[in-house]
Amino acid sequence: MTFNEFINTEFWKSERHKDMEQMTTHKPPGAGKSSYDLIEPGALWAALNLPPGITFLDLGCGQGNYALAVADRIGPSGVVYAVDLWEEGLAELKARAAREGRTNLKALVAGAGQVPIESRCVDVGFMATVLHDLVEAGTAAGALAEVARVIKPGGRLAIVEFDKVDGPPGPPRHIRLDPAEVETLVALYGFARQQTVKLGPYNYLITFGKISNGRITQIPTL
Repeated sequence: MTFNEFINTEFWKSERHKDMEQMTTHKPPGAGKSSYDLIEPGALWAALNLPPGITFLDLGCGQGNYALAVADRIGPSGVVYAVDLWEEGLAELKARAAREGRTNLKALVAGAGQVPIESRCVDVGFMATVLHDLVEAGTAAGALAEVARVIKPGGRLAIVEFDKVDGPPGPPRHIRLDPAEVETLVALYGFARQQTVKLGPYNYLITFGKISNGRITQIPTL
């Protein structure tokens, strides 16, 4: 099923879509801020090793700095779903993607617990300095359940978070998540830890493999 065909399915007549239509345009927590300027991009891309043609989900994409970079890396045969509740930010992201010819980027206004894409269609799910906000808001369970739904067996989940130290930059220490806390959260949804990589002085990346048929699927080197 193509993206356009999915848009026209019964999902858009469902109660989930009605709930989405009623969303307000206020900024979600952290909207307008980006950790992209704080990390070392080379370390991130080396760790993720994204091949051309994959389907990538940037959940809580904000202004879309990561999504735009991924769109370039995976090429026109791939797809980036950039999902966020911040309508103003997504409108700017859509305009920039169109202006710069990134036709493989699909910006979708939705909450992290209501991702309007097919099940098991995503190769790599990505959350950049988002999970701690979801935990603080009490919505992490719904978001991680959606992530588990859309990622293919054998796919990956990649999470960027702030080191659990005093800032600035970043959120207060008491709401930050260390790698062990992240692992505890996501393991409940069928993910097994792969690696943790420092992304500079403030942030780290932790990646997980989606468990398939009760066993951890090893991700091949691409």
